[in-house]
Amino acid sequence: MRRMRMLVLVSMLLLVFAAACGGGETTAGGGGDSGGGGGDSGTAGKEGNDLLAVIKEKGVLTASTDPAYPPQSSRAPSGEIEGFDIDVTKEIAKRLGVDVEFVTPSFNAITSGSWSGRWDISVGSVTITPERQKVLYFSPVYYYTPASVAVHQENTDVQDEKTDLDGKKIGVCAACSYELYLENKLVILGKKYQSAVSDPQVEPYDTDSTAIQDLALGDGVRLDAVISALPTLQLAIEEDTPIKVIGEALFLEPLGVAMDKKSPEDPKAFVKEVNSIIKEMHADGTLSELSKKWYDGNDLSQKKSAIASG
Repeated sequence: MRRMRMLVLVSMLLLVFAAACGGGETTAGGGGDSGGGGGDSGTAGKEGNDLLAVIKEKGVLTASTDPAYPPQSSRAPSGEIEGFDIDVTKEIAKRLGVDVEFVTPSFNAITSGSWSGRWDISVGSVTITPERQKVLYFSPVYYYTPASVAVHQENTDVQDEKTDLDGKKIGVCAACSYELYLENKLVILGKKYQSAVSDPQVEPYDTDSTAIQDLALGDGVRLDAVISALPTLQLAIEEDTPIKVIGEALFLEPLGVAMDKKSPEDPKAFVKEVNSIIKEMHADGTLSELSKKWYDGNDLSQKKSAIASG
């Protein structure tokens, strides 16, 4: 009798163990549907998976952004991220039929590619350059912005951006087009840009806003000048930051939505869909409307308007 009871007990334990193992696989798959970071093991990352299908199955588009780059992307007093790039991202997600979640890696991490599935897309004002095109897919240009120079408002030495910046200490965002420009390495859509500045002391920062803050400390205290997107400099001035824009724009940046060529899932259908959405947003006036909302009525989605603004 005892032996029979023991056999029954062992059999019951084996059944419980088997059920527990089966439940673990179901939980993992369910986690993938929820859009949680750890749940991707249920569907994402397996050879042959389609990125667009994975995103739609999860119901979430994960997008990277720099929350210290207004008016493109910044944190409101409520803590919510807002800006032109944020609205564009939300519209892309809406047209895909999914929600959106934001992550905030460094800009260098975005432009280096090999995201390992940590995010799906970057609507982050990324300039389209040949080096970046080696590791990233780009959408058609969704807007343009003039790259401009600012100095401290008390500065009187720098009047001309083409002649007065030689040897100056200039703050730029690390690994961005402004740093490439000063290093004479900037190529945009087949055109190589020759820097007008000789022997600059290039000071790279994690983001443009940090460089602007250092420039605001005083003329020559930490920096002599900053190069950034004109709307970012203009917004800083509107917020009483003691800087001023000098001269004309150094160059015009065509900016695209970036997607990782080394995505764990096949990104081709996703890239095609995003490209189609950007074209639709141009055609139906959505990008124009969003640009005017965030850039004081200026339509930076159109090249001619962007040139005129600079």
